[in-house]
Amino acid sequence: MNSTVILVLIGVPSLIIVFIVFSFFSTWLKAKLNGAPVGFANLLGMKLGGVPYSLVVDARITAVKAGIEVTTDKISAHYLAGGNVVPTVQALVAAQKAGIVLDWDRACAIDLATKGSGKSVVEAVRTSVDPKVIDCPNPESGRTTIDGVAKDGIQVKVKARVTVRTHLDRFVGGAKEETIIARVGEGIVSTIGSSESYKTVLESPDSISKTVLARGLDVGSAFEILSIDIADVDVGENVGAKLQEAQAEANKSIAQAQAEIRRAAAVAVEQEMKARVQEMQAKVVEAQAQVPLALAEAFRSGKLGVMDYYRMQNIQADTAMRESIAQPEGKK
Repeated sequence: MNSTVILVLIGVPSLIIVFIVFSFFSTWLKAKLNGAPVGFANLLGMKLGGVPYSLVVDARITAVKAGIEVTTDKISAHYLAGGNVVPTVQALVAAQKAGIVLDWDRACAIDLATKGSGKSVVEAVRTSVDPKVIDCPNPESGRTTIDGVAKDGIQVKVKARVTVRTHLDRFVGGAKEETIIARVGEGIVSTIGSSESYKTVLESPDSISKTVLARGLDVGSAFEILSIDIADVDVGENVGAKLQEAQAEANKSIAQAQAEIRRAAAVAVEQEMKARVQEMQAKVVEAQAQVPLALAEAFRSGKLGVMDYYRMQNIQADTAMRESIAQPEGKK
């Protein structure tokens, strides 16, 4: 009974060890034969840590074959940090072949920085070796040209192509393509706006690229601007004339409003004068109504006799006759 227990106690661990050795043997042998040996303890640690040890070993073999010494611990750490192991190693190899100084830590940092952006560390290294061209403006933004207005009021439409090279030392934390496009667009608009005439821009479009390039727009960005080339220049609208037309319409509206105010004031004054005329006519009628009363009082007091009254009537009739004779015909 005791011998059976001893056999079990010895046999089970032995079987486990044999199984582990057998499961890791092919990977261990491949690493050994390719000059990138990995211990069974490391393989077991990666297995228990949830790291795909075969992927790590393949990445290490690729690096060692290219003359780059990277430990499995560093590769595993990068994998656990969410990095892409194979592209990072490929980027290191590409940088070494191109004579670009790039260590493992910076490659990992670039790989993590590009995660989820649609870019990769391999592309960053490739762009550093083989510069890429960026359209300005970006066609995906919905705009096809960068529009500026010269001092003479004529709009100029420009398309530019910016050649950039990745600056690996500034890639992590540096501004990306969108910032380069925005800066170049701003520089183009400013250069066009400082031109005396649109003809100057049409005659020498290279002056735009030279002026913009001299401003050092790649400061703080992940790229180094190699050249800015004007792909197309076209004349747009006469913005100055449109602004003048709009200003004239605004002045016209203001003048009409002021004229309407004066007209309304004149109408108000006219109505006020009519009211005053009516008031004065009312006073005249009131005064005329006092005349018969005054005559009656004069008769009662004896201050006016009948003959005096008749003489006054005769004088009034004579005056009326003279006035009718004096008036021209047709105006009676």
